[in-house]
Amino acid sequence: MRKHLWSSFVHRIFSSTEPTVQNDQSQKGCPSDSGDENVERGNWSSKREYMLSMIGYAVGLGNVWRFPYLAYKNGGGAFLIPYTIMLAVAGIPLFFVESSFGQFCSQGPINVWKAVPMLQGVGVAMMLVSTLVTIYYNVIIAYSLYYLFVSFQSHLPWSCSSGSWNCTSTPGGQLHETHRPFIYYRVTLARPELFCARVCDGSFAGRCNESVFGGSAALPVCNVTGTLKVPSEAYWDEVVLQRSAGMDETGPVLWHLALCLLLAWVLIGAALFKGIKSSGKVVYFTAIFPYVVLIILLVRGLTLEGALDGIEYYIGTKSDLSKLSEAGVWKDAATQIFFSLSIASGGVTALSSYNKFHNNCYKDSIVVCVTNCATSVFAGFAIFSILGHMAHVYQKPVSEVANAGFGLAFIAYPDALSQLPVAPLWSVLFFFMLLTLGLDSQFASIEVISTCLQDSFPTILKSGRGFVTASVCIVLFLLGLPCITRAGIYWVTLIDHFCSGWVLLVAGLLEFIGLFYIYGGNRFIEDIEMMIGTKSALFWLWWRICWFALTPLVLLVILAWSWYTFTPPTYGPVGYPSWALSLGWCMITFCLMWIPAVAVRRVLGARGNLWQRLKAACTATDDWGPYLDRHRGERYSRQRKRDTVELHADVFVIANNDICP
Repeated sequence: MRKHLWSSFVHRIFSSTEPTVQNDQSQKGCPSDSGDENVERGNWSSKREYMLSMIGYAVGLGNVWRFPYLAYKNGGGAFLIPYTIMLAVAGIPLFFVESSFGQFCSQGPINVWKAVPMLQGVGVAMMLVSTLVTIYYNVIIAYSLYYLFVSFQSHLPWSCSSGSWNCTSTPGGQLHETHRPFIYYRVTLARPELFCARVCDGSFAGRCNESVFGGSAALPVCNVTGTLKVPSEAYWDEVVLQRSAGMDETGPVLWHLALCLLLAWVLIGAALFKGIKSSGKVVYFTAIFPYVVLIILLVRGLTLEGALDGIEYYIGTKSDLSKLSEAGVWKDAATQIFFSLSIASGGVTALSSYNKFHNNCYKDSIVVCVTNCATSVFAGFAIFSILGHMAHVYQKPVSEVANAGFGLAFIAYPDALSQLPVAPLWSVLFFFMLLTLGLDSQFASIEVISTCLQDSFPTILKSGRGFVTASVCIVLFLLGLPCITRAGIYWVTLIDHFCSGWVLLVAGLLEFIGLFYIYGGNRFIEDIEMMIGTKSALFWLWWRICWFALTPLVLLVILAWSWYTFTPPTYGPVGYPSWALSLGWCMITFCLMWIPAVAVRRVLGARGNLWQRLKAACTATDDWGPYLDRHRGERYSRQRKRDTVELHADVFVIANNDICP
């Protein structure tokens, strides 16, 4: 019985059964060797490949290194209340819109705006911000690759037992397993001078004697003043990043990170060489493996002392319901939902554009969004169970070891893993998981760029998918080289701070304005019904409320709040020079400037008075609608010539005749 229920569930989730529509015989496509409905653009080989690709795209590094910390910081279990509400009113509605939009016309983020030509600049902005994010995101994958490689040794290089660090709990004493290794000594790659320290009121400043570091007579006496570091933090700063004092000190390209970055791009290029046909096979591993590792880490974490204390801090009896009265908690919930689902960046639209026309995009949106958020919650248990053990070992509260972002992935968690028996094994699993999480997200981001290029220049790039993918990877590798210098981490933080926020919020807000107030919300709903079948008015009631009011309002509030609370980026205590901040604003301007520029171009290119020009620029092009003629129906019926490419007001359009010979 259980086996039958499970098989039924899997079939309902991954089946590609199409809804019953009228004139079914007229909806059948021409036969092809690949089984694709859309022979020119291609389709996913199976529904499973699409679902795994979409889940892999939505579930990224933020689910592991950001959500658990946000939940802990914002009241623990209480944070799930605003998180779930924001999923319902903001996350799923926008995800449903984007997946329906791309699937309906089988076009990428730029060409979908044939529906409202004046807003085609929104698609350009999405492609550009995806490009910038892809540059620094692959650098993070390079970090993960480096940590993965160095974990293949008997002792982790950032642990005291590796021999690279001399650690002690008190000056002149030996490290005890229950004390924090706060004294360290390292001959670094970037700075050949000897670092030595001892504790003095939370910082170190003093003279290092021979007894601290094993009594080496050759050890010179030195004076050091700075912030106390544990070995994992020192390894991250001094060995991996070889971090300079600020963004003004660029330094050379770090060869070990350059090789890892090159390997990351080779992996992505190989997986995407044939587009979705090849990446769809890779995601069977890259999308499923992270869940296997999370389960293993959770099971191992629950067997450790102090694990329950970590979970209590994460989501347990220490949940603080009073946090719900703070506006910042709701803002964090909405922001995390928005960025966790990777919406408004073009990826959802690009991936869904390769679906068959009658695919049930509604069901897919629910499954992907719920799976993404459930993964975030589940990952928190795996993370905080081991952080709880780390706090137990160091005899400190969990609040002092919990962190987010780079601090969690490359400092706190590696430090915790180094305390476990067979530490290299757990380190390999953890960083392999980060690698696969990052690769899945990168697949979709590169697909955004490639799809936009091929849709815009079909006659030139139609048969050169491998060439397009290889060219994009090479160019982005070269653009990423500044991010792997000694000032590289400052570049990564700068791009992340400026590009992954406001541009996406503006693009998402304009999506709703364009589709529901210019193109027409009722018309868009009718478009969706052409794909998934007619639904009742009651079914659409909730979606109308969200699409016309709630979701745009949430996006507007987040945008205004982000602007009001904006603070210049920092990396730890290190600030940014004025020229770097100006560069950050220039990146935002470069992405957003295409929205008004394209709108003005469309208006000026139209005829008549100002009102007539505005109306023409907001009117869908003649060939807007389903890509294949047999799907256009009476609402979009129009004969198109075979293999002809038309240009309408500089909007790149692919016209084809898919009638069987």
